[in-house]
Amino acid sequence: MSIYSDWSAQAKRSREQYPPGTRIELLGMEDPFSPIAPGTRGTVDHVDDAGQLHMRWDNGRTLAVIPGEDSFRKLTEEEIAEEQKQETEQENNENMDEDDSAPVMSM
Repeated sequence: MSIYSDWSAQAKRSREQYPPGTRIELLGMEDPFSPIAPGTRGTVDHVDDAGQLHMRWDNGRTLAVIPGEDSFRKLTEEEIAEEQKQETEQENNENMDEDDSAPVMSM
């Protein structure tokens, strides 16, 4: 089997397991130059032809993870729901702060 066949098979598996929008948490990365910190969460943007998951990390970085080399896990539905709940609460708090800072006119 050629390396292209290996990559093609890995890419197919990765695309099935991690479609765009999948949320993951990084457990460890073997990149010596600019690793993402363990515990960082992100969203799969796409899977390339070598099976690497190209990510939009929550810290603003973009760096692919390599299945079999980097360690990561998919977030559970419960964890995703909790993230969404926290985002909504944060947005509500920010909106309330904006309302409090507006000038009040009286007659």
